[in-house]
Amino acid sequence: MYKTLVVTDQTETPPLDLNVITFEQYLSDYPKLGEPRTRIINLCDTEHYLSRGYYCSLLAESRKHRVLPSVNTINDLRYQDGGEEHRLQPLLPKLSADMEVPVVLNIYFGWTEREEWKKVARAVFERYAAPLLRASLSRGVHGLELSVERDNLSVLNTAERETFYERLRIFTEQVWRNPSHKNKHRWDMAILHNPDEANAPSDAEAIKRFVKAAAKVGIAAELVRSDELKHLSQYDALFIRETTSIDHPTYRLSRKGEMEGLVVIDDATSIMRCCNKIFLQDAFSYNKVSAPRTLVVANAEALELDRIEAHFDYPVVLKMPESSFSIGVYKVGNRDELKEKLGLMLKESALALVQEYIYTDFDWRIGVLNGRAIYACKYFMARDHWQIYNHASSRKSGKSGGFDTIPTFEAPKPVLDAALKASAIIGNGLYGVDLKQKGNQIYVIEVNDNPSIDHSVEDAYLGDELYMMIMQEFVDRLERRGRE
Repeated sequence: MYKTLVVTDQTETPPLDLNVITFEQYLSDYPKLGEPRTRIINLCDTEHYLSRGYYCSLLAESRKHRVLPSVNTINDLRYQDGGEEHRLQPLLPKLSADMEVPVVLNIYFGWTEREEWKKVARAVFERYAAPLLRASLSRGVHGLELSVERDNLSVLNTAERETFYERLRIFTEQVWRNPSHKNKHRWDMAILHNPDEANAPSDAEAIKRFVKAAAKVGIAAELVRSDELKHLSQYDALFIRETTSIDHPTYRLSRKGEMEGLVVIDDATSIMRCCNKIFLQDAFSYNKVSAPRTLVVANAEALELDRIEAHFDYPVVLKMPESSFSIGVYKVGNRDELKEKLGLMLKESALALVQEYIYTDFDWRIGVLNGRAIYACKYFMARDHWQIYNHASSRKSGKSGGFDTIPTFEAPKPVLDAALKASAIIGNGLYGVDLKQKGNQIYVIEVNDNPSIDHSVEDAYLGDELYMMIMQEFVDRLERRGRE
């Protein structure tokens, strides 16, 4: 559970039931022996480099205190580049002819009193998490233009200060709230999930078991959706159990969590590398990982089709660079099908993959966590289909094939070795490595950064121990973070 301190360089004390201290007190009296986890709201002036406000945030980070604003945010506000306006542009509404501009907004913890600009205020705060910001908006050549700067309490009038202190109270009570856990936990975790997702990486029962396992190792886990996860800084860890993609909130939240010092699985680099099959195939080739023969193609013209046919016999497999759960993967049996499917795929992506077709009765899936194999599954092909998923099937029982989960020590050593080699290219996170075994030859199909972990499937051998292993990895990383 956190204790929140408000540090100020103002002579007036905020009229709130909060722990308010001066910068001098924070400098001399903290950290304290045996103090609980502490969060700092820094209200000191941060305009100048090496000012008291700058040092307040710098000291907070050195003392392992969560602080708002962070040193990175202070520096970002001081050194905004010309591209910042472009990055914020998609977040801004289109100006109607009668909308008032120019306008200056006081933004208090992501809130502004003007209703029509509240979404803009929240977006600005998510980019620059600071207590008090001033945003200036005007109509320019390319539409709405926005500039953001830090602000200081000293420039607010009496009414504005009263509003600011009220928003400070709301922020500490509702956003940086202390969760009411029955037992004391050392850390707080957000588990990102989407209960409406059709092909979620974990079913509801598996999610429950993750939460229970977290509690057993001292982590209070809270289930959140991406549209609810506005303030990552209140957590110590982020566990993503929603299908990841680059152009998606999962990637942005992963990256933001890393920037704010959270322990994150899946990390943004793993998402970036695993989500694009072009990267995977190139990395497999460079690192001599055995994989199906693959060509990267950029058009469906006759010369390109000739090149494909010179390399492969039909049927061949076509893959979109970003795809999951067998979606965006096709088998074609002749030149006409090849031309048609490639044409459709290249309307969505500049590149596509063509791969040799290797049929097996089942695919291996090896779960890997921090370089260690933790589960082994055989996924059998869906009935009368060449993939483990058949999304065209009208029967629920025909949507996917069966499975067999076995101890990792019973999986063939070449399969395990290939899985570990392939996952090491990606990083040290949680992965599911898909492989085919044909005779003595092993082929790595892909590495998934967000592997399926469903109750009674991937956990069929280990049971609750699988969830405990993953949560213990979070604990190990959190403890290392605290020592660094």
